[in-house]
Amino acid sequence: MLISVYVPFAVTAVLAVLAPRLAHVLPPRRAAWALACAALVTAIGWAGALSLLAFTGVAQIPEVAERGRWSVSALQAEDPVSLVVAAGSALVLAAGVVSLGLAAGKQARLLVQARRERARLPQESELVVLDDDAPTAFALPGSPGRIVVSRGMLRRLTDREREALLAHERAHLRCRHHLFQILWRLTAALNPLLRPLAVAGGFVLERWADEEAAQRVGDRKIVAHAVGRAALASAGASIPAALAATGGAVPQRVRALLAPPPPRRTLPLVAGGLLLAACCASLVNAASDSDQMVDSAQCAAYAATATAPSVGEHRREPDFCFED
Repeated sequence: MLISVYVPFAVTAVLAVLAPRLAHVLPPRRAAWALACAALVTAIGWAGALSLLAFTGVAQIPEVAERGRWSVSALQAEDPVSLVVAAGSALVLAAGVVSLGLAAGKQARLLVQARRERARLPQESELVVLDDDAPTAFALPGSPGRIVVSRGMLRRLTDREREALLAHERAHLRCRHHLFQILWRLTAALNPLLRPLAVAGGFVLERWADEEAAQRVGDRKIVAHAVGRAALASAGASIPAALAATGGAVPQRVRALLAPPPPRRTLPLVAGGLLLAACCASLVNAASDSDQMVDSAQCAAYAATATAPSVGEHRREPDFCFED
């Protein structure tokens, strides 16, 4: 447990550093799924490792040890983790759980806000054109999702660029990109080291929608022009609870659209998969070591409190105690 319990922390740090790189070298769709899997696995590994470290401190509280029927002295002899590390892990875990709860509440409010926005829209069709000179364009997720575009935005784009803009927003709805966003925001709330991964994920979603629009329109330059013009027109606008074509790092998105489509790469996915497998395996190993440590402490407590059996009476040892 001494080494394996810390592996999830190292894997999380490595992936946080590599996430921006993966967002640019992998095809957007594959990058989004890879980052989603990485966020979920490392968040679970982070919380699990902190829980195991915190348990070693909580288990040494006399009242807890009495209820668990194990020996505190035996536990201290078996466990190499200091009380300072255990207490710090407990505080970090508690802060992460509170942050996760707050983030979950915020995401729930955003979904409710999106639902109310959809209910206030005048038409029932997927596309809603607002009679507004302010240039806006965004997608409201839900069942069904809605695409909202203002006349001010449409006047600033050519016919082909309008087609590209709408294809981009439809890709957000069709691929359910808001679910990816929710996952990344929740995992980053639990584990602050995952915040760079969440930022990279937001960029990847916009790139994914750009590539879907390019396939739909059949011209990558048209999509690049639409993205650039829409971003310039709506600079400074705030669109909460929505997915907009003007999101993400627009200059990088435009450069990517003016270049050939990104090639399919296998090595980054394999390397990332190995890191996630190491995270899972180390957490399982640490949990197994912790379980064996508790069993040994329980056996020590039994040996210390057991009395010699009377004549003709046989003492029954706990099922988890074994003699060499």
